Parts: sequence; structure tokens; C-alpha cells
Amino acid sequence: MANIRDIAKKTGYSVSTISRVINDYPYIKEEKRQRVLTVMKELNYVPNKTAQNLSHGKTKNVGVILPFTNHAYYDQLLSGLIKEAFLYSYKITLLPTNYDPMLERQYLDQFAAKEFDGLIITTMANKPQFYEKYLAYGPIVFCQDIYLENASCVFIDLESSLYEALLYLKKQGVKKLGVTLGRSKKISQDSVLIEGLSRKVFPDFDSANIFWDCFSAEDGLQAADFFAERAVDGILANGDEVAAVILRNYPTPKVVGRENLLISEVMNFSSIDHQLEDCGRKAFQLFYQGIPEKICLPYKLIRR
Repeated sequence: MANIRDIAKKTGYSVSTISRVINDYPYIKEEKRQRVLTVMKELNYVPNKTAQNLSHGKTKNVGVILPFTNHAYYDQLLSGLIKEAFLYSYKITLLPTNYDPMLERQYLDQFAAKEFDGLIITTMANKPQFYEKYLAYGPIVFCQDIYLENASCVFIDLESSLYEALLYLKKQGVKKLGVTLGRSKKISQDSVLIEGLSRKVFPDFDSANIFWDCFSAEDGLQAADFFAERAVDGILANGDEVAAVILRNYPTPKVVGRENLLISEVMNFSSIDHQLEDCGRKAFQLFYQGIPEKICLPYKLIRR
């Protein structure tokens, strides 16, 4: 396998000249540049991009911390993020945590050791103050509202969107509300918010009507049985795929899902569009710009 010394030997130029051409330095005579590029092609020499990036103090790699990937919420967010990163020739490395705070800390330590140019944290597994010391190592963008000085975040207006969805269900005549939520072992801020909003709109809301640990369409099967047994007449679901499975197996209640997937249109149920692709795009832009900023994205309740 050829190296830059082989190119230097064949061209008669110094190793430093070859290096300057490879790294696209200015002030190289065009005649020399073309001669080096020709020999590189003849010798089938491929530059080490990692070494090139490191020589400029960049890895061209952004780490994305998320709990898991097999969920429509993260699929949409990642879609926007990856599309935007591609425009700037950046690589995205997925760092799944399964909500494990220790594993997330390991990823943050890798970031501090310069394995990534920046981090995008979609869901936090630790308390907000924990991340403060890591802001000194480079740009970190949160996809949740976070109250840290000099921290960048782009987030969905979850409180307003869910409040509007709950009011909509109430206006549709719902009396006994059911709710699907995610992790039960460590109650999240979002779960506390949703339970509080449910009680605000439906004063008689019973927390026993929350179906916990609901992440995938398969979980919707158990949720349907759960809600049928409790005879709820309206459901606020934490995803359109979950909502669709519930409706198929328990067709009585009014349902509002999330993220406005095609399945919600096909099955004709209401959904909240949180503009997640845009969230991913803007998260990468905030990383790239390196300027602390907070962006709250608009939402739309799709009534069907």
C-alpha cells in the first residue's frame, strides 16, 4: 500500500509538499498540485481522512445520544438530523443508552476526550446540572428544554400541544380518559407533566388508567386490553403506531396520537405533528453554528 513517501519519491517533491497538497493547503503551484494528484491516482493512494481531520482539530463526527432507535419519534428526529449533517459532510454516530445514566456518562467522557466534535442529546438520562461541566469541551445541543446557562436546545412545545389535545378529547365528549406513557421505573419530567395536564383537563382523571412502559406498536396490543377492561372512552397515546393498534383492537374510544404518521391518516384518527424532522435539522444547525440558542418549535393538532 502506497504512502506519502512513495509519492514524494516518484514526484521528486518533499514529503511536506505532498502533505500540503493532500490537505488542500493554499499557495501550492498548480503544476505541482496536478503532478501530485496524478501520482496519487497512479499509486492508488487514498488519504487517511481521520488523520486529516485530526490535523485540523476536527473529527467531522457528531455523537447523538438517544435511548433507542426503534421508535417513530427518534426515526423522524434522526431523519432530519442526518439529512442536515450530510450537507456539511459530517458523520453521525448513534449512542443508545436505554435510559442508563452511567452509559450516558461514558459517552460524555468520550466527548470530553475529543472522540466527537459535538453531542446532540435527544433524551437526558441524568439531571440537567450534570451536563454543565461538559459544555466546556465543545458544543452540546439538547432536544429538550433545559435550564443551563450557555446551553443550546431545540425542543417541541409538549405542554401546549398535549393540553390542546386533551381539551379536544374533552370537547369530543370523553369522560373517562386513558393515557399511554413510557418508562415507569424512573418517572420522567414529561410523564409528570402529562399526568398533571390530564388531571387539569379531567379533574376525575384516575392515574390507574395510565398504561406504562408503552414504547412500540406491539405494546399497543396490551394497552388495548388494558383500556377495554377499564372501559375508557378516550385515549391520549404517546405515538401513532401505538394508537393505531389500540384502535384496531379496541375501536370504541376517541384517540389522539403523536407525530402525524401516515397510519393516522389511513385510520382517520387525530394526531399531534411536532415537526420532528425540523427539530433534527435545527439541532445540527445549532451544533454547527456553535452559538447558544433556544428554539421552541411550533406544533399542529391534526383533527380527524
